[in-house]
Amino acid sequence: MKFAPLALAAAMLATPAAAFDLSAMSDAEREAFRAEVRAYLLENPEVLSEAIEVLQTRQAEAAANQDLDLVKANANDLFGDGHSFVGGNPDGSITVVEFIDYRCGYCRKAHAEVAELVESDGDIRYIVKEFPILGDQSVIAARFAIATLQVAGTAAYEKVNSGFYESFRGDVSPETLTAFASDLGIDAAPIIAQMDAPEVTKVIEENHLLAQRMQISGTPTFVMGGQMLRGYAPLDTMREIVADERG
Repeated sequence: MKFAPLALAAAMLATPAAAFDLSAMSDAEREAFRAEVRAYLLENPEVLSEAIEVLQTRQAEAAANQDLDLVKANANDLFGDGHSFVGGNPDGSITVVEFIDYRCGYCRKAHAEVAELVESDGDIRYIVKEFPILGDQSVIAARFAIATLQVAGTAAYEKVNSGFYESFRGDVSPETLTAFASDLGIDAAPIIAQMDAPEVTKVIEENHLLAQRMQISGTPTFVMGGQMLRGYAPLDTMREIVADERG
């Protein structure tokens, strides 16, 4: 039985996909159908934009749902590993975790806005995951920051963490780190002595394993409550996510 092209297209749209067998059509019917579809799309190209938009929305929703599952599966290591810096309000109603690399330009850009978010909100528990991925200089900087936390405590770590973004320039070396620490009023010697300790190496290794499980490959990456934010976002966007998590 022959179908006119429009009737054939209508039949396809009205019939469940499993019941429509394109291979059962004759060569002439198949060519007519393809020509009709092509003509329709050329006359109505906005349909393609609409389809792409629907596809992108579905992909974004699927990715967000996957991220929710990843956060739940790794909650203990994200929010209570016992070795990461914890700042802000320790009893905050929401926890924000940030994976950082001190050599990352977007981490530097986000630093002031994250600090403003935590300070202005007053009800955020803020955790830093040292995640050096941009080469040896990043690893050395992360080792120094972690060793500072282990040797000199949270107040010194906060100075080092901010200082790497705000004032430190040039290569990372024992000499530049000594001068950097001196400018911050911190004794660098015991920190540098700790940098290659197994305890420091363990933190970096565990953070990398956590990032691998979370499918994190770039910095900054945030976990804000139950949501993930992959990459830099302006302060207003971060505030919206926090409000949504509390909502």
